[in-house]
Amino acid sequence: MTTIVFLHAHPDDETTQTSGAMARASAAGDRVVVVYATNGDHGDAPEDLAEGETVITRRRAEAEASARATGTQRVVWLGYADSGMTGWEQNGAEGALHGADEDEVAQRLAAILDEEDADVVVGYDWHGNYGHPDHVKVHHVAHRAADLATRRPRLLESTMNRSRMVRERQARIDRGEEVDWDPEAPMDDGNPLGSTEEEISWEVDVSAFVEHRRAAARAHASQSDTEWMRTMSDEDFAMMFGAEYYIEPGRSAPMTPGWPFQPPE
Repeated sequence: MTTIVFLHAHPDDETTQTSGAMARASAAGDRVVVVYATNGDHGDAPEDLAEGETVITRRRAEAEASARATGTQRVVWLGYADSGMTGWEQNGAEGALHGADEDEVAQRLAAILDEEDADVVVGYDWHGNYGHPDHVKVHHVAHRAADLATRRPRLLESTMNRSRMVRERQARIDRGEEVDWDPEAPMDDGNPLGSTEEEISWEVDVSAFVEHRRAAARAHASQSDTEWMRTMSDEDFAMMFGAEYYIEPGRSAPMTPGWPFQPPE
């Protein structure tokens, strides 16, 4: 059994990033742990909040439902506040992840890695895929926590395949379709989305687990960020979410189909 710890910035980030690998690993008998760095308190406030219920409590319940959909065995909260997008005043709010001491956050994650005797830890690429301050922080925290762990786990960075998205966008344009998104356009930090195939280490086949991914997205029903995943056609969903992409720092080989969620050699 391999123990894999996935670090995410906000509840629902797993749906677009790693839910397929989480479901595949769980189905194979591996132990899957998800750690949310923030409470997601800047998410949407649904109209049906019960008396005494908050955005945070709703999103925690939804994260637990997502974990059931992927077979994730443990959900852990580091408890930081959502920092908001780049330039928001919430970036500097008390308790926000963006302004938290990196070593402090990393030590909290390292304690979980030690408690689980984790074989693999998963964070984000260098700009958190689209530049959100909390995502960028997750990148640095995962690296630092791997260094601080008693037994250093294998480190992977979840990313998005910008090269593939560019090809798919062009194919749609060539078919005469209107396309209102461009993965090469500046994202929250001014950089394009994700990574190129020259930067990516691993292409992970999760096509057998697209329904698990869809169920994870549906679990976060209060959030408009997941609506597009919940409502897109089965065909489009399978095409978009049948593979996941990971960078393994220090690995120089070209992008390779495989399953990197194994203990370090």
